[in-house]
Amino acid sequence: MPSTRRTAGREDRPSIGELVSQLSERLSSLVRNEIRLAKDELATKAKHAGTGIGLFAGAAFLGFFAFAALVTTAILGLANAVAPWLAALIVALVLLAIAAVLGVLGKKALDKGVPPTPDRAQENVKLDVQAVKEGFHS
Repeated sequence: MPSTRRTAGREDRPSIGELVSQLSERLSSLVRNEIRLAKDELATKAKHAGTGIGLFAGAAFLGFFAFAALVTTAILGLANAVAPWLAALIVALVLLAIAAVLGVLGKKALDKGVPPTPDRAQENVKLDVQAVKEGFHS
């Protein structure tokens, strides 16, 4: 028989010890569930990111060769107007200028980026904390 005492007329209400025990169990379960949600959410995001990275790698591989063919075409076309070495130098300088602009824009975009976070899990934790606070105040 449990060692908790109950006063007459309060048979239907749990004791303080039982309430603390229930709170501890539920809080532990809540934390485990939130951690599980965060892990699942991050795993899903990582899977999608991996697929996207693979597709981008394939596109970059083919794009590299297409771009090399276009550069060669530009050099050969410009070589009809100027010396071939000058045509190659002009095309190289234009490519370097474009690369510099893209590099600066890429750095700015990365600086604005947000690290991947488990957004739903964070929102649920905030709601849980708010509910617990409201429960203590009532």
